Amino acid sequence: MGSNMNINNQDKKRLEELISILNNASRAYYDEASEIMSNFEYDALYDELVELEKKTGIVMATSPTRNVGYSVRSELPKKAHGTKMLSLDKTKNKEELLSWLGSNKGILSWKLDGLTVIITYKNGSLYEAVTRGDGEVGEVVTDNAKTFKNLPLSIPYKGELTIRGEAVILYSDFDKINSMIPEADAKYKNPRNLCSGSLRQLDSRVTASRNIRFYAFAITKSEGVDFNNSKENQLKWLDEQGFEIVPYEGVDALNLIDKVGEFEEKVAGFIIPSDGLVLALDDLELASTLGATARFPRHSIAFKWEDKNEETVLRRIEWSPSRTGLLNPVALFDPVELEGTTVKRASVHNVNILKSLELGIGDTITVYKANMIIPQIADNLTRSGNLEIPKECPICKGKTELRFSGKTEILMCLNEECPAKMSGRFTHFVSREAMNIEGLSEQTILKFMGYGYIKSFKDIYELEKYGDEIMALEGFGKKSYEKLMDSIEKSRNTSPARLLYALGITGIGYATSSLISKYCHNKWNEIVSLSEDELIKIDGIGSVIAKDFTKFFSNEENKDMVKKLVLKLNIDEKYEEAGDKLQNKTFVITGDLEHFSNRKELKDSIEKSGGKVASSVSNNTDYLITNNPSSGSSKNKKARELGIQIITEEKIMEMLELL
Repeated sequence: MGSNMNINNQDKKRLEELISILNNASRAYYDEASEIMSNFEYDALYDELVELEKKTGIVMATSPTRNVGYSVRSELPKKAHGTKMLSLDKTKNKEELLSWLGSNKGILSWKLDGLTVIITYKNGSLYEAVTRGDGEVGEVVTDNAKTFKNLPLSIPYKGELTIRGEAVILYSDFDKINSMIPEADAKYKNPRNLCSGSLRQLDSRVTASRNIRFYAFAITKSEGVDFNNSKENQLKWLDEQGFEIVPYEGVDALNLIDKVGEFEEKVAGFIIPSDGLVLALDDLELASTLGATARFPRHSIAFKWEDKNEETVLRRIEWSPSRTGLLNPVALFDPVELEGTTVKRASVHNVNILKSLELGIGDTITVYKANMIIPQIADNLTRSGNLEIPKECPICKGKTELRFSGKTEILMCLNEECPAKMSGRFTHFVSREAMNIEGLSEQTILKFMGYGYIKSFKDIYELEKYGDEIMALEGFGKKSYEKLMDSIEKSRNTSPARLLYALGITGIGYATSSLISKYCHNKWNEIVSLSEDELIKIDGIGSVIAKDFTKFFSNEENKDMVKKLVLKLNIDEKYEEAGDKLQNKTFVITGDLEHFSNRKELKDSIEKSGGKVASSVSNNTDYLITNNPSSGSSKNKKARELGIQIITEEKIMEMLELL
């Protein structure tokens, strides 16, 4: 009996430990949009907890098998859901999926990896949007939802409609946003985290800049609409109303396994983040009678991809530096083939994960691609734990220190003069939206800093002093050097907005730089002399940004640095007042352009003539600009439904008197 009691105590202790670990991970994931462990680790620990609860019969009130998400913690208004929003039960076994469906007809769709949002329409207009939150209470994000790139603000149906869908950020937009963030530790870990932070912004303009999209997957209320007892008919009806729906396939027992295989073949090239599939019953009446367990509804089930693991050998850990001093561990291992590509490195994320895996050089590890996309370490089979945390920064050889950021252990370089901390500023300075200097990658900048070629922004415009030395460097030659010098020379001709953005002032993005430049009619001396009171008068600028701006330009070192830099540049201060050819007209642009280099160029031309450019079609839109007027896209359909005039690029050029 004593032995059994000891085992039970061990089980209980492990159960409590698992609950604490999983709840901490969920809190970070849902409330703080950060990750302290991989999906693989979370699923393994969750499954262990489920088995322990079955074995012991103990289910704590705080167990993640009983709770959905975590309480909302932000300044956004909160609202209780009418019915609790449960997560889905899951399986990785196709035969279990087949058994679950039985003889019923089902709807198989992507399980999108974003944030679930409940949206209500009244009298044909978007009335309210609420996040899933903890399943019982969500955050009201109506203003932010109105900035979603593909969400209709008004629909033909005039009854009360409540739908559920997933707010997501496409991989292409995620990569674009991350590419504009020079420092490694500031980059977003995945599209889901970026979407979470973007959707819960207090400033809807920030949300609008993140290109969030919404894909509907269910209707919870629709007065007076007969769907003939079919979920598929619901989805088709939502499509007719102008919503983009989650891509799906109708399935039954005969084709389910094949259809799962077809989805699996597509996932590597799928443009929307997805972490599996959802199988739902098509029969709405049957689905409504099945009810739910304490945690899962019975009308749907999730299918998670069976991760393909490959064994390999860990060769070294590379500590990747950033401009904040954070050193990020990256595992380098013998190359393996995963999902059609060769993989030889994977981020370990932080010191917590590195320690939990007991990593050591020469260990046999298993690696996989999370959601078939992102390389991760699944497990360490040998767990030698012989890895030493470096006491010196790999860049400057300065001292390092282990610190905690919340519950996450991180390694920091303590040297304030570390070149890596400075390199991020220069990488931002030369980026495309800033000074647009090609040929100066972060690694090249670090190399030039190491040789003493670059210490300040102005030094970039004096690199010709080191021409012979640069051409002699590995990876450089005469052609590369000449191409770099040509790009630097072109960048001397710049605008006040570009220069202001390039300085890397906290909170001053490209859009804000443009607002400030416009307010000062492009006069550089007026820009740098703005006071806090003057800045706050500019629409879109608050007290925090105003303080950071004036603090930067009141610093003597910064003033001296900017003064010397300006002497190397030709700043175009020409300013054109907005015309009135398109006064009070609102346009929406969609599709590819032929005459304008990009949408921004067309947008600028419209605004200079007094017009406005919106991101989505609504009752306030006057014209939809597209070179494919007969397209069946959601914007085209919406414009036709609302009777909005659809014009081509050539037509808007006529209106702008460019033809």
